[in-house]
Amino acid sequence: MKIFMTGGTGFVGTYLAGHLAGEGHDVTILTSSFDTLSAPQPGIAYVPGNPTAKGSWQDKVSEHDVIINLAGASIFHRWNAAWKELLRESRLQTTRNLVEALDGKSGTKVTFMSTSAVGYYGFTGDEELTEDAPAGSDFLARLAHDWEQEAWRARDKGARVVITRFGIVLGKAGGALGQMIPLFRLGLGGPMGSGRQWFSWVHMHDLVRAFSFLIGHQAAAGPINLCAPQPVRNKDLARAIGKVLKRPAFLPVPGFMIRLILGEFGSVLLKGQRVIPRALQEQGFGFHYPMIQEALRNIVGT
Repeated sequence: MKIFMTGGTGFVGTYLAGHLAGEGHDVTILTSSFDTLSAPQPGIAYVPGNPTAKGSWQDKVSEHDVIINLAGASIFHRWNAAWKELLRESRLQTTRNLVEALDGKSGTKVTFMSTSAVGYYGFTGDEELTEDAPAGSDFLARLAHDWEQEAWRARDKGARVVITRFGIVLGKAGGALGQMIPLFRLGLGGPMGSGRQWFSWVHMHDLVRAFSFLIGHQAAAGPINLCAPQPVRNKDLARAIGKVLKRPAFLPVPGFMIRLILGEFGSVLLKGQRVIPRALQEQGFGFHYPMIQEALRNIVGT
């Protein structure tokens, strides 16, 4: 298939693009860093453009069978008014521009896969959350809700819309583990705050496999939780990282310090969600890494 991707040079996008190209798909990545890219990989092409701005790049979108929308500024940052506006603009405007670029006239039904996050559900303590749970009311939940609403408009163009609600993606050389592992290697790792907050996660390998699975299953549509079936509490995550690295993991990071350093985003890290991938499991998807210990051993084991 011909696949058009935004965010294809980021942490998830780079791995996903390589995976899809390796399966024989033709992947086109929209990037605003066209001049700094290294030599393209087989099966991957690049088109220059800013996804938050209208442009000639939009003419390319309707030439593809699958649209994968990953673009958006990182939430792993201290939030202030300007950064929160960037979080919204980078997601909502990109999605609007992609939907606008769909011509809705092709005889082949386009699949529109747009990223969201498990933050959609807000903070509900120990409640297990599946795809039919309502949206929360905090900033991150409202952001995810509004982002999804923009993507749903692709149905008016005849597209099959799949909303991929990411858990925290665990992979090599980046993401959440890229920030956590150095501290654990120094013996400074441990739970955050009370350590009782839930951590909904997914191994990068299973995430990209899920994309391939959803592309091939035309009956799959709507919101899909992309997270492992066994979420863990933060204290158990810390213990698992320490065990894999053979380093102590008992030094808790006080909640007030996290809030002091990261502001409002710190509160997000101290709460979390207990999310279950019911839709994927009901459709027969099998996880290679359902348990945190095996996932960490594969990613950072020594």
